[in-house]
Order: sequence, then structure tokens, then C-alpha cells
Amino acid sequence: MKKYLILLIISLFITKSNAQIIISTSLDEAINKAIEKNLSIKNKELEIEKINLQEKGVWNKYIPKVEASGLYTYYDNTLTIDAAPVTVPVVNLTLFDGKQTFENYGNIFNGSVMAKTILFSGMQIPNGAKALQQKAKGSEYLKESEKDGIIKEVINTFDQLTLLNEVEKLLNDSDKRLQTETKRVSKAIEQGLAIPYDRDKIKLASLELNSKKIELEGKRKLVYKKIHYLTNYSDAEIDNVKHDLVPYTLTEEKLSPENKQEIKALESFKLANEYLLKKEKGTYLPTLGAFGGMTYSSVFDANTTTPVIPGLNKSLNLGINEMTINPNWMIGAAMKWEIFAGFERKHKIHEAKINIEQVQNQIDDTKEKLELLLENNYVNYTVLNQKIEIVTQQEKVANNNLALAIKQYKEGLINISERLEAENDSYKSSVNKINILIEQRLSAIETIIATGELTQHLSKLN
Repeated sequence: MKKYLILLIISLFITKSNAQIIISTSLDEAINKAIEKNLSIKNKELEIEKINLQEKGVWNKYIPKVEASGLYTYYDNTLTIDAAPVTVPVVNLTLFDGKQTFENYGNIFNGSVMAKTILFSGMQIPNGAKALQQKAKGSEYLKESEKDGIIKEVINTFDQLTLLNEVEKLLNDSDKRLQTETKRVSKAIEQGLAIPYDRDKIKLASLELNSKKIELEGKRKLVYKKIHYLTNYSDAEIDNVKHDLVPYTLTEEKLSPENKQEIKALESFKLANEYLLKKEKGTYLPTLGAFGGMTYSSVFDANTTTPVIPGLNKSLNLGINEMTINPNWMIGAAMKWEIFAGFERKHKIHEAKINIEQVQNQIDDTKEKLELLLENNYVNYTVLNQKIEIVTQQEKVANNNLALAIKQYKEGLINISERLEAENDSYKSSVNKINILIEQRLSAIETIIATGELTQHLSKLN
């Protein structure tokens, strides 16, 4: 355990001046691999990409749209007219005397190329685009927040692996001592200086150690699988990650959750809703547009048969081989102003205001909860710091007691049960110290996460 004392001193010196979470370069690479692999973060990146495309789509409404169309029609109909009679002077010819029927058929073709664009949207387009910008920004903050959770999980999982490695060393040390005791007791039994009971007690303790080793291997496999899931690392790559268990020390500077990504995200979402409110208010304004283009129109192979014309006593066939208008250039502007929309706009504006109020309530509630969480994490961190001091002393005392018990058992001053009890106490105190150390590191990371500044506190140590 001397290594931990040295690392503790180094950690206290480094973090006291910089308040940083010191990690090795290889562990930093593992963290980056985990972030790169995480599918939840990938989905958030895709969601941000979708929002950015939506924003481009809104701005693109200012880009003129060019449309080409073609229409062919064949018509065949009967036209009936019942109008007041009209007398043609000079010839004294009366037209439209009673119902008149015209038989018509022909072909019509119309083609056009038109460009349309929006000149003024009542500020709906810019406000809608800005709302999407803020939504993307808020989603980016949430993505960064999720990275903090991945960093914590990777570090803590490697902490668990280091714990298992240290426990294995403790079990091996205990096993060596018990093997030595077994040899010594066996010789003592041959010489009549000990009884088989002592040897059996030591054998029972050795079997318990073997049981712990089997349990240890099972836990190690699970930890390796978890690291593989997080990083896609092979077992060899996991073994190459340099990782030491040293306490993390926070400076006494005032900790605040103001930079927490969740709060920043909510503030961005609130701003997005404010732009949406402005967008809805813009519906009270008129929209202006412009259009321009060219059309081609033609009537061909058309015919109209008139009713019997008085005086002529026959019908007339009025045929049109072709009547074409081309090119027909057009340019113009249009305005649309929806003056009354049946209170629909009023309701949407009210809804937008409610959304803003809801997000503000979330911000206030989140700030209070984060303040409480930060205080709770920091109190837990300070308690664990004190516990580290206590368990360090406990480990020292237990190791001294073990050394004394070994000596006293050799001299016959204590029995085998007391000797094995000292062995067990030493093992428990060492494992307890490592567990408290891992808890302290996790608490320190959670405390920094509550401030939203974890990545700023990470520092690589080669």
C-alpha cells in the first residue's frame, strides 16, 4: 500500500494547484473511443444534423422557385345562351331571339416557365430559422452532457478493474503466507509441537481464499465485457491501459452549476421558443412576393357551330386553325394579408407564451435541483476524504497486527484462530481502503459533473 501513499501525495500536490482530474494518455484514448462508439451520442449528432437541414430549408424559402408546366386540353361541348334579343341596324337582323345553342370542339395547349420568390414574410422566415438555430445549440449542450456520463462510466469501470487487480494481489499475498504456515505447522506436527487441528484451520482458510479467487475471476470477466462494450477494446488493449487509483482533490473555490450543460440547453430552448413567439406574431403582417416568367398559349383545330341564323336560314361553322400567344412575358408582385383568421393566430401566440413559461419553470427547477445535487455530492466527497484518512490508519494498524500475530503464533503465544483472524482483518482493511478510494474518486467526478466543467478539469498525465 506504499504506492498509494506516494500517489496520494503526488495527487494532492497536483490537484491542489490545478483542481484537475488526472488521467493517463491511454485512459484518455479509451474515453475518446467510448465517446466515438456511443450510439446515443451518434443519434444526437444525427438529430442536430436534421435540425441544421431544417434551418437551411427555412432560409431556402427566400430562394426563387422555378416551375415549368404544360397543359393540353381537348374540349367538346354545347354552349346554350338565353340573352335579351339584339337587333342589328341596317339589316334589321335580330340575334339571340330565345335560347341559342352553339356546338364547340377544339384543342388547347398551354405551357409556362414561372419563377416565384418571397420578398417579405412578416419576419416569419428569419425568426423560424433562429428558433431552429437555438434548438440545435441546445441539443449540442445535451450531447456534451452525455459525454460527461460516458467519461465517468469509463473511469469508474477501470477503477473497478484496478480494484480487482489489487484484490488479486492481496489474495496471492495471503495465500503465500498461509502456504508458509502450512509447511511450518506440518513440521511442527511431525515433531509433536502442534496438532492437526491447526493445519486443518489453515487449509480451511486457503480454501476460502481459492473461493474468493474464483469469484474474483467471474467479476473480472464481467468488467472486461463492460469495457469492451464501452470502447470495443480487446482484452490486450484493456490490459495496456495505464490506470492508477489516486484520490481526486478539489480546490476550495466556489462550485456552481451555472455552467451545467442541461441549464444551457434549457436556456437555448427557451430562446428558441421566444423566436417562435415572434414568428407567430409575424402572421399579423402581410407577406409579399414576386413572380416572373413566360407562357405559351395556343388554340388549334377548333370549331364552333352556331344555331340557325335568321335571314340566312342556316347555321355557320366558325373554324380556327390556330390562335397562339407566344411569347407572353409576365412579371409582377403579389401581397397576401390574412386580416382575420378566426382567432387561430391568437391561440398559437398564447400557446407559444405558455411554452416559454414552461421552459422557464424547468430552468428554475433544474437550477434548484442542481444546487442541491452539487451540495450533496460535495458533502459526500468531503466525508469520503475523511474516511480515506481513517481507512489508511486502519490498514496500517491491521498490517501491524498481522505482522505481530505471525510472530506471536510462531512463538506459541496465540492460537491459530487468532492468527487467521489477523490475516482476515488485514485483507478486509486493504479492500475497504480501495473501495473507499474508488467511492471518493467517483464522488469527485460527480461533483465536477454537477458544475458542467468535467472536460475542463481533465488533464492527461503521460
